[in-house]
Amino acid sequence: MTYWVNGVSCQQIDITDRAIAFGDGCFTTIHGVNQQAKMLEKHILRLQQDSARLKLPVIDWPQLTQHIEEICEQQTDEEFVVKVMLSRGQGGRGYSSQGFEHPTIIVMVSPFPKHYAALQCQGASLLLSQIPLSRNPLLAGMKHLNRLEQVLIRQEIDDAKLDEAVVLDTNGVIVECCSANIFWRIGRDVYTPILSHSGVNGLMRQKIIAQFNNSQYHLAEVERFPAILTQCDEVIICNALMPVLPVKSIRFSEDKTISYQSRELFEYLLLQRQI
Repeated sequence: MTYWVNGVSCQQIDITDRAIAFGDGCFTTIHGVNQQAKMLEKHILRLQQDSARLKLPVIDWPQLTQHIEEICEQQTDEEFVVKVMLSRGQGGRGYSSQGFEHPTIIVMVSPFPKHYAALQCQGASLLLSQIPLSRNPLLAGMKHLNRLEQVLIRQEIDDAKLDEAVVLDTNGVIVECCSANIFWRIGRDVYTPILSHSGVNGLMRQKIIAQFNNSQYHLAEVERFPAILTQCDEVIICNALMPVLPVKSIRFSEDKTISYQSRELFEYLLLQRQI
């Protein structure tokens, strides 16, 4: 992996950086292909929106865009991952955000996860996570740096030797997966969780929702309990890297696993060439 901090090739940040002390910042993860960053404008827009919600210091967005483009042009792998992290900057001990004028901008390039290609063919196996997400409308939808819930969920997935997890909030309704958004289909009706209280409004989620505007499917953003996933025809998950995977099965408990055979929605999205 290679790293840049505030435009300079570097693998260190100041120990007083707010990202370390508080997770005080936001990030986005970009799919790099053939020396270009896919959906770069949308990733920059997401960073702008999230940094505005967190009231981070002013960032030179054209300069950051150019920096990412130049980094992508240096890559020799056909596919790669670019992660961009923004923090409030360095200094101070307490929670106060006053006096911070210089954000920390970290860009990291890493290899593309090769297992996604296999999962597109064989389907992903999920579990129903026992670790709930907190409900907080002030942070809902945002890709902030506080990811401890996801770290614990990923431990749960790794222990089960599965691919992903269906994650609920503290009210018991479906929110997302550990690193992806989720959709399910019942006939021509497609559903995805509403993210007004928790979760990440991923760019691929947004793209898929837009794709349904002029399609044979009707899409609704809903609050549903996980039992609905035992009654649906198909489940898919998505993020900027996958970009979309069919779900093969969901383990609800040690003695209850639901399997899915249909790939109608998954194949429809592939045919649209929008993902």
